[in-house]
Amino acid sequence: MLPVKKMSKTRTRSRRSHHHLTPVNYSTCKKCDQAILPHTACQNCGYVNPGITLKLGKEESK
Repeated sequence: MLPVKKMSKTRTRSRRSHHHLTPVNYSTCKKCDQAILPHTACQNCGYVNPGITLKLGKEESK
């Protein structure tokens, strides 16, 4: 089945206007000035903000 009328480019593009990609917000590492995602450890030096606390499970020894 074919469409009855042609849909204009403006109407199609207006409908798809919200399909755009959103940019990723990067922050910089305080020690090595590398670009990192916020609230994560640095891939280059491993620095984590001291204000962030991580809860780690205890390792059981046998």
